[in-house]
Amino acid sequence: MLRGARERLSPILMTSLAAGLALMPLVGGGDVPGHEIEHPMAVVILGGLLTSTLLNLFVMPTLYLHLARRPLSIRIPRRAQ
Repeated sequence: MLRGARERLSPILMTSLAAGLALMPLVGGGDVPGHEIEHPMAVVILGGLLTSTLLNLFVMPTLYLHLARRPLSIRIPRRAQ
């Protein structure tokens, strides 16, 4: 589990950082005429990027650990005969 988290850390952070840095000029120049649509869209995309990065780094590994502790028979219901 820890090895997988370490291997995923770098690609997740690099991807989100690259996309976030590309959106910064649109977020920073919000009141510029002609950018009435681009600024709110960039803010929403940046918020989603931040949220998905945090979920990917903290919530998903926690869920994996929690579900890995349960026996397989509890997670997979049997078919009705």
